[in-house]
Amino acid sequence: MSQSQNQFGKLRATLWPIHVYELKKLIPMVLLFFFILFNYTVLRDTKDTVVVTAPGGGAEVIPFLKFWGVLPIAVLFMLIYAKLSNKLSKPALFYSVVAPFFIFFALFATVLYPARNYLHPNAFCDYLQTVLPLGAKGFIAVIRNWTYSLFYIMSELWGSMALSLLFWGLANDITKVSESKRFYSIFTLFANVSLIIAGWFVKWGSRVNRASAASGQDPWQVSLNYLMGAVCISVVLILGIYWWINRYVLSDPRFYSQEEQAKQKKSKPKLSIKESFLYLVRSKYLGCIALLVLSYGVGINLVEVIWKNQLKLRFPSQNDYNAFMGGFSQITGVCTILVIFFGSNVVRKFGWKRAALVTPTVLLITGVLFFSFIIFKDNLLAGLISYLGVTPLVLSVIFGTLQNAFSKSSKYGFFDPTKEMAYIPLDQEQKIKGKAAVDVVGARMGKSGGALVQQGLILLLGSVTLITPYVCGIFLLIIAVWMVAVRSLGRQFHERTREKKGAGDKDKEEKEKGRKSGDIEVQATSET
Repeated sequence: MSQSQNQFGKLRATLWPIHVYELKKLIPMVLLFFFILFNYTVLRDTKDTVVVTAPGGGAEVIPFLKFWGVLPIAVLFMLIYAKLSNKLSKPALFYSVVAPFFIFFALFATVLYPARNYLHPNAFCDYLQTVLPLGAKGFIAVIRNWTYSLFYIMSELWGSMALSLLFWGLANDITKVSESKRFYSIFTLFANVSLIIAGWFVKWGSRVNRASAASGQDPWQVSLNYLMGAVCISVVLILGIYWWINRYVLSDPRFYSQEEQAKQKKSKPKLSIKESFLYLVRSKYLGCIALLVLSYGVGINLVEVIWKNQLKLRFPSQNDYNAFMGGFSQITGVCTILVIFFGSNVVRKFGWKRAALVTPTVLLITGVLFFSFIIFKDNLLAGLISYLGVTPLVLSVIFGTLQNAFSKSSKYGFFDPTKEMAYIPLDQEQKIKGKAAVDVVGARMGKSGGALVQQGLILLLGSVTLITPYVCGIFLLIIAVWMVAVRSLGRQFHERTREKKGAGDKDKEEKEKGRKSGDIEVQATSET
């Protein structure tokens, strides 16, 4: 009986490695993460609908917005955040960052969107269309629908500020190393449950107003009232949960000790872009990690804009477009949970390199299928499409949806874990400086690199449809570079791992010899 109880205890510890007293800390942190991600999902789906289906808009707007809008304002926000962090306490800083989002999203639904016809400079933008080339349509739409552009930018910033900076900054600050190994996997699991629930709510909020059109109301206005109302309520709950954590969790010495945390935290160096490039160039190993991050960022952005252009053709109505995006979030959440559940042991069974190749392989297969039904719909695949009895547009939307859902889920399940594992064989200085350099060069350039390439092609050729074959070629090149970097990094990873293991074994042997020689000396002394 005691053996069976022991086995049950081990199983319970594996499935739920949380002590009862730790629920006081775990539950509010999970709820905080849940509501932040709920808003992230609602805003991510809605921001695309707002700019893509806007008058004069389209998927062409997204590359211009990401490069000329999101990037500079994100840098400005980070500078303001750094300045405030030196003057405000941590709770005051949290409230100061979150409160402006509440104000803006409430004003957008109640003031900015209803007054859009008065606020948007349509006459000026009509004039710009007569003097600028056709490829500048996306740039003109950014100006024409400036309130929508601002909504897109603020929605993007919510992911960067509330999710990456505030939540994970708080989690890393108040979570002990022993807790993080058990808590963080639970955070990730609940995060993807939030995707499913938020996706359902977006679908419901986009379709609940069908009867409003008959009464003369704007259906999209009704949807925005529901969606932004939920976002604002969620922000209030986030502020309340954060207050509770500060009041009742951080005051409990079982969970948080400022002295202990100060000893554990290591300062992360702030490297400039030039310093980051030089640091990565000097290290082939770190350069390969940066290539992985850069390739993912550019590759996913290249496909995303083309896919959203197809979505607009398939769902021209704002409500239908947003309802589809809600369903997409649900699919992504389910896929990610399945990938994390079934793919957790892939590295252990098949090795680092094969696990790291999963994400680029998924992007390659689904990306080729997606681009094929756009580029070859009228010739090579015409017979197959006719046999299937569906339109090329429907197939491109389906494969684009699968491509985006599978790529995001494989990122969480395979790309992120293998990328973090790649830092393990490095010494402490390389880990700290290397991660800082990869964040600057790989992550930031990956997000803006795809947008820069696409807006250049749009300016030259005129539309998203015309640039599709060229984007496909660049996409395949990026995937090839990604796979070469994975193979190179895989060889270096195994070599460094063997060296580190060999050094560890050697140290153990020397310690064992020292222990034995010490035992002999003691024995000789005792005999004497």
